[in-house]
Amino acid sequence: MSGKGEENFDPKEHQHLRYNPLRDSWVLVSAHRMKRPWAGQIEKPPEERLLRFDHSNPLCPGNTRASGEVNPDYDSTFVFNNDFPALQPDAPDPGPDQHPLFQSKAARGICKVMCFHPWSDVTLPLMKNEKVVKVIDKWAELVDELGTTYPWVQIFENKGAAMGCSNPHPHCQVWASNFLPNEPALSDRCQRTYYQKQGEPLLLQYAKQEAEKKERVVVESSDWLVVVPYWATWPYQTLLLPRRHVLRLSDLTTEEREDLADIMKRLLTKYDNLFEVSFPYSMGWHGAPTGSHLKEDNSHWQLHAHYYPPLLRSATVKKFMVGYEMLAQEQRDLTPEQAAERLRNLPEEHYKTRENLEGRGGENDEELK
Repeated sequence: MSGKGEENFDPKEHQHLRYNPLRDSWVLVSAHRMKRPWAGQIEKPPEERLLRFDHSNPLCPGNTRASGEVNPDYDSTFVFNNDFPALQPDAPDPGPDQHPLFQSKAARGICKVMCFHPWSDVTLPLMKNEKVVKVIDKWAELVDELGTTYPWVQIFENKGAAMGCSNPHPHCQVWASNFLPNEPALSDRCQRTYYQKQGEPLLLQYAKQEAEKKERVVVESSDWLVVVPYWATWPYQTLLLPRRHVLRLSDLTTEEREDLADIMKRLLTKYDNLFEVSFPYSMGWHGAPTGSHLKEDNSHWQLHAHYYPPLLRSATVKKFMVGYEMLAQEQRDLTPEQAAERLRNLPEEHYKTRENLEGRGGENDEELK
C-alpha cells in the first residue's frame, strides 16, 4: 500500500521506518509526537549533593560489604566478586529436556563489580583523563582474564536510579557466561551475514559512512567516532566506534585507550549538559566473542559501545518502552538527526565545572580542575 504525497516527505514531520542492521529489525520514527502535551510520570531528579565518603555505602573504600568482606582503601579502580551474582561458576546442570516446549540449559559464569573511583561524588565525565584510562585498562584486563574461560564477557554500567542503579557510587558490572547471550548472538549473526555479502565489517563501513555524512555525529577524534545511530531507539542513544578494525577492548593500543578516555569524557559531559543533571543511562561494550571463539575467525566483528539514556523531554521526563514497543516494535519520538544536532551543539565544558568556577560547586574540586 503506497502512501500519498511522498514527494513532500519530511522525516521531522512524517512517520517512517528505519532498519537496524545490527538486530535485523525495524524502528518506527514518529518525530511529530514530540508536540503532544505530557501529563504522565515525572521522575525525581537525581541527587546532586552526594557525600564523597559514606560509612554506610558498601562500595566506599574501607567499608564492609554484605558478604562480610572489607574493601581495601583503594585509590583507583577496585574489582570484586558480586555479593549477589546472577551467575555462579558451579551451578548444577538442569538435566535433559522432557519436551521441546520446555527446554533448559546450564547457565554458569561469574559476576564482578568494578568501582571506577574511591569518591562517591564523581562520575566518569568528572574524572581526570588518566583515571578514565585506568578504567579502560581494567576493562581490557577483565576481558582477557575472563575471556580465556568464558565465551562472553559483558561489561555494562547502569547509571542513575532511572536505569535501576541501586548505588550512586561510580561503578560498573562485568558478567562472564558460558553461553552467548541473546543480543550479542543476534549481533554476531547480523555482522557475519553482512561481512559475507559485502566483504567488509558492517560497523567499520558504517563508521566511514557516518564520518562522511556528519549529520548524526556527536563527537569525533582521530581514533573514535560517536554517533546517534540512524536506527536509534532511545531518544539520545549513541554508538561509540573505533575508526580502525578492532575486535576487542584488549586489542586497543595505548594511544587509542587515551583517546577513548577523552572521547568518553566529551560525550558524557554533553549528556550531563543536556539537562544539567547527572545523565542516567545503560551502556555496555560489545566485542568479538571469547572462550572457544578465540580460535575462530571473527573478522566480521567490530568493537563498539552502546549508550542507552532514557531521558526524553527534560531531566524528569523519560521515554517509556511500553505498549506498542513491547507488543509490536520499537518506536522513537524525535529523529536521530535532531538528537545528534542537539548533543553536538552542547558545550564540552561540564556544567559543574562552570558552577565551580562561579563559586557554586560542590566538593569535587580536585577532579574538576
